[in-house]
Amino acid sequence: MASFDSWRFKFISMALIMIISEFSVADPLPVVFHPSPWSLAHATFYGDKTASETMGGACGYRDLVSNGYGTDTAALSNTLFNDGFACGTCYQIKCVQSPWCYPGVSYTTVTATNLCPPNWGEDSNNGGWCNPPRAHFDMSKPAFMKIAQWKAGIVPVMYRRVPCETRGGIRFYFQGNGYWLLVYVMNVGGGGDIAQMWVKGSKTGWITMSHNWGATYQAFTALGGQSLSFKLTSYTSKETIIAWNVAPQNWNVGSTYTTDVNFH
Repeated sequence: MASFDSWRFKFISMALIMIISEFSVADPLPVVFHPSPWSLAHATFYGDKTASETMGGACGYRDLVSNGYGTDTAALSNTLFNDGFACGTCYQIKCVQSPWCYPGVSYTTVTATNLCPPNWGEDSNNGGWCNPPRAHFDMSKPAFMKIAQWKAGIVPVMYRRVPCETRGGIRFYFQGNGYWLLVYVMNVGGGGDIAQMWVKGSKTGWITMSHNWGATYQAFTALGGQSLSFKLTSYTSKETIIAWNVAPQNWNVGSTYTTDVNFH
């Protein structure tokens, strides 16, 4: 027959197992994206000091100011653009090894909102610099002037990926029609990028969306008259989050819907 002490030991052990099990099923800690090591590239600028020529762009963010990106933006060379999966990523850039750099260590943070295509502007300051395999940033003029004098035209820089600091949740701008939903994904925090996306209607399961271009994803299915939820996976951190009931049943194309969830 077991002694009283042995039964007490078993009881305490079972209690500890229950406590540990309770903690083990808790939600996992959020994935936090940390800055990358510094790398060498070059930077130029396009447009004037108003940054009006940077509005729109290959990522599909349209008006960069009203959608929260401001004028500290850059077009990436093909090597960095990654077929549009780099849209929304953020970079810290500092001017180096040039007499046009401002004294001391001056740097700025930009968001990738456009593509600097190969062979673009061969007769300008950008000529050839966006050709593979070069890592190059064609910055807005306001952003460029934070690291160097604009008369330089082009300067060597050091850059690194940094977390994107956003306010509020992810924004979804709808286009398409009753049988084709095209979603522009904006204001993404953390790594700033999206690798995969799903949509769920109130009458459907999760439907995989395909990458269209830039920061847009699409689904070819009838979703009208249903409230919509979205599931997204970050390209950088691989973290997956769900934004429930983003759009109501009477959602419309041409409208932007905001949620309170975002990547860390």
